[in-house]
Amino acid sequence: MELINRIEDITKPYKNAVLTIGNFDGVHIGHQALFEEVKKRARQINGTSIAMTFEPHPSRVLKQNGHPPLITLYEQKIELISKHDLDVLISVPFTKVFAEISAQTFVEDLLVNRIGMKTIVVGNDYAFGKNREGNLEFLKKCSDRLRFNVVVWDWVSDPENKLDRISSTKIRELIMAGNVANARKPLGRYYQVRGTVETGRNRGGRLLGFPTANIHLKDELCPMTGVYAVTVECKGRFYKGVANIGYSPTFNDHIFTVEVHILDFNSNIYGENIRVNFIERLRDEVKFSHISQLTDQIKKDIDKAKQILDR
Repeated sequence: MELINRIEDITKPYKNAVLTIGNFDGVHIGHQALFEEVKKRARQINGTSIAMTFEPHPSRVLKQNGHPPLITLYEQKIELISKHDLDVLISVPFTKVFAEISAQTFVEDLLVNRIGMKTIVVGNDYAFGKNREGNLEFLKKCSDRLRFNVVVWDWVSDPENKLDRISSTKIRELIMAGNVANARKPLGRYYQVRGTVETGRNRGGRLLGFPTANIHLKDELCPMTGVYAVTVECKGRFYKGVANIGYSPTFNDHIFTVEVHILDFNSNIYGENIRVNFIERLRDEVKFSHISQLTDQIKKDIDKAKQILDR
């Protein structure tokens, strides 16, 4: 897959470009269905399959402090989209200047003249351009004059409720409620966070007997506080684990942390990048009167996590 990070780097139109456009936060199975339709349409006309997205997410520019946390940060989004074997991914730098481009200019100058769009595949609620003045009706009016086809792709049903559509908003709500197990189906994978292992407070192994890998989340969506069964990707290998998200109430820290105890693991991974996949929520965070009580509970958490992860 060719990755384009600047519109200016497109020096000539692509052959019979079939395009879809979106933020694709989460790269969920609804987005994946769009990519498959784009590839199918491109094969039919011996064309080029293309997705266009934006960085940063437009809400980060337009809403300032009112934007939601992201399900997938940029690096992961690009990685996930690349797995779908599109020919080209165009990542447009989104700025306030770009947001002022009219729908007419966006379609004619950028999509048709520069990219060479022959077909656009979009959802039935798609809108674009300054003040979202571009919509399906606008696209269809432009299509005859500019000679491109508009394909309206129906939304994909939620696996749990066939009457609802899959959306990044609903997936975000599931994760924020700790319902990571049910988020798996619409995502098409387990929810994942990534980070570099940092030095913690040196008590997981020393006081509790369960060393942890501490990671700092940047700007991504964080599951509800609590204890989770997880898998951990480190140096290309997978491990089972238990993660605690929260404020360690037993120690009265009042400092938010993501701590992961990796099962059957005894390596120094400070400074290493790890990926944590959230499989199922085990329980709430609890304040214990004595450290020994917390230790006993962690043992129970590990046993329960093993049962879940061995299923």
